[in-house]
Amino acid sequence: MTLLELSVEYRSNAAALRERALLLERQQREEPDEVQQLCLAERIKLLRTMWREARDLAVLCERYYERGYRRNVKYTI
Repeated sequence: MTLLELSVEYRSNAAALRERALLLERQQREEPDEVQQLCLAERIKLLRTMWREARDLAVLCERYYERGYRRNVKYTI
């Protein structure tokens, strides 16, 4: 698998994570129980973090071999 193919997978996973987070946000707004709202908020927070990382890694894989591309410091050794 090439980095370009891997970036497509990351983008696909990022889209799925984002959709799930949006779904849970709608569910959270409609939830009358405060405890359930807090549980949903934690799940949403985790999904948002995973979404951002998948999106960032997709960009990194897409542009890894481009000359002059400044890589995200977070993923650079």
